[in-house]
Amino acid sequence: MEARLPTAWEGQDFQVVGHVVDLAQTKAGATSVQLEIERATRDKQVIAWRGRVRISWYGKPSAEPEPCSQWQLRLRLRRPRGTVNPGGADSERSALARGIAAVGYVRGDPGNRRLSVATWCLDRLRGSLADGIQARVHDPHSAALLRAFTVGDTRGLEQHDWMVARGNGISHLLAISGFHVGVAAVFGLWLCHVVYWLWPALALRCPRSLAQAVFALASASTYGALAGLGMPTMRTMLMIAACAVARCSRRANDATQALAIALTAILLANPAAVLEAGFWLSFVGVAFLILCMEAKGRGLRGFLHELTLGQLVMTVSLLPLTMWFFGEASLVGALSNLVAVPFVSFVIVPCALFGTLLLVVCPPLATPVLHVAEWLTRAQWWLLELLAQWPGAHWYLPTVKPWALLLAMLGAVWLFAPRGVPLRILGVFMFLPLLWPVRQLPAEGGFQAWTLDVGQGLAMIVRTRHHALIYDAGPRFPSEYDLGAAVVVPSMYALGMDRLDVLMISHGDNDHAGGAVAVAAAFPMVRRFSGEPARLRVPMEQCRAGQQWEWDEVRFRVLSPAVEAHKAPANDDSCVLLVEGRSGRLLLTGDIAAPTERQVAASLGPGPRPVLQVPHHGSKSSSSAGFIAAINPELAVVSAGWRNRFGHPHPAVMQRYKAAGVPVFNTAVDGAVQIDFPATGQAHVAARWRSLERRYWRE
Repeated sequence: MEARLPTAWEGQDFQVVGHVVDLAQTKAGATSVQLEIERATRDKQVIAWRGRVRISWYGKPSAEPEPCSQWQLRLRLRRPRGTVNPGGADSERSALARGIAAVGYVRGDPGNRRLSVATWCLDRLRGSLADGIQARVHDPHSAALLRAFTVGDTRGLEQHDWMVARGNGISHLLAISGFHVGVAAVFGLWLCHVVYWLWPALALRCPRSLAQAVFALASASTYGALAGLGMPTMRTMLMIAACAVARCSRRANDATQALAIALTAILLANPAAVLEAGFWLSFVGVAFLILCMEAKGRGLRGFLHELTLGQLVMTVSLLPLTMWFFGEASLVGALSNLVAVPFVSFVIVPCALFGTLLLVVCPPLATPVLHVAEWLTRAQWWLLELLAQWPGAHWYLPTVKPWALLLAMLGAVWLFAPRGVPLRILGVFMFLPLLWPVRQLPAEGGFQAWTLDVGQGLAMIVRTRHHALIYDAGPRFPSEYDLGAAVVVPSMYALGMDRLDVLMISHGDNDHAGGAVAVAAAFPMVRRFSGEPARLRVPMEQCRAGQQWEWDEVRFRVLSPAVEAHKAPANDDSCVLLVEGRSGRLLLTGDIAAPTERQVAASLGPGPRPVLQVPHHGSKSSSSAGFIAAINPELAVVSAGWRNRFGHPHPAVMQRYKAAGVPVFNTAVDGAVQIDFPATGQAHVAARWRSLERRYWRE
């Protein structure tokens, strides 16, 4: 944590010299790379700070940022900071796990240039092999999958591909599973066998069993290095290394010892590995397989059990951890893995790796081999896309409680314990708190609201006892990062909402409407409203003042835009929605400015002091003193991005709310803000998620 960029230096420019780490990713005019800083200067003074940073080039770089190339750049940097919401990814945890000390972007400067390119670099070799596969495979999608299978290059995979993988429970195959490394080790064994068959006299100098251990380790290590040394890869390599060392030193060894040695080695080398989901899924999954295999036998019998019953063991035993980390699991994963694991690992991957090897030794011969791998991959993916549409392929549950996770893991241990442990079937019942959690729903006449943390944008969820509404869906960036898919939909599922009744997009600006497509795709039967339906990419009904409905004794009323047509700016076309329960009101204003605020205040009507969504993220053109005085909010919530370039919320606006005695919460500081409007009593803040979900890696 202390290696991160000092807080006082955030938002400043640095002249740095550093080298590119891993493969660069280019999407929609932006190139993202990781840079290991070797020397840094601030205000023309050399500073002692060093570290790995994740940066983006907007526009075209002056030269290709090849792996291991050294650059001189002018960077604008800040500390890693992500959104905090119910459900969704935790980018601050990922940054710490991967050693990211700062994030930022390249500033325009005549001094930006590439200084040198390394003569030899493993990541450059990976990139070269990935480019060779791409050039020889006709179908771009199949080429992207083959690049992932062979060298762990997932840059060409789209969101749909990951959705199919999650629906089939095969994401581990795309990220280079430990099973693939094991196949590479088996190839080393066979290669050693062939060498000793051709030159039997070698056995007089070195016993074949010792040579096989060395060949297996060398083959697995070579493939693991080319695959990017991910967590499952490292775990398998270390297990193979433990077995190889034991064999060469003529010591007894088994899978349990090898797993323990690998675990110890990883924790000693990188204690932050415990922050990665892959660490837990990899080691716990293999531990359960060892438990099952010890009970079911070794050799061919154990191998068949791993391919058949082993898939069921992995699906059930890793279900609690999968729900804990991702909030999603696949009920068809056992069936999909039963088909995909042997076909990918024993057919597609060997064929693709053979083609990749030919790229190095004889490129012309690689083309027909890669064409065969392409055809096999296309057939496999067609089946996986079909299975991903089955009921239960995407199964969501509310946020898992720690005690429910622990209970389910103990249930899995009991369920798959060796024969002789009594009443093993009762382990199933220990999954019940995980599968059927208690949900705290509002009473009739009450409702709940969440202002989600979507950076510089807006997304809100309103829930009554039996219904749900989303007001705005956050931004979608040219890089295809979609806050609707990354935050809004996962938050819905994490909060226990599996249906959506109304999607209301205030107006057409991207920071409010960008995620609408993803939300509409997740809930295709939802009714949709917008103040500017013509600007949206999904069909919408026009929202007009006077529209109203009631759910569970909670009234919803549209206050703006007016029925008559006008030539107001787009922001003033925002749908303004008033939600009224028995003891509280919520006013959602979108991006309206001062002229429309007067109309909204006049149409508000009598009632309790409302909770206000601050108009236009706290822009100085909104939240006029007259508007604040007219509605007299009990609480104001502003949705803005951390250190955003617009300066929202504006200090003058915050001063107006302070002068009026209105407390203000800001998602940039507080994360998602949850407000309960109970059926009796006054509205109160139930949670500010950055405070509620405190973690040592978060700001």
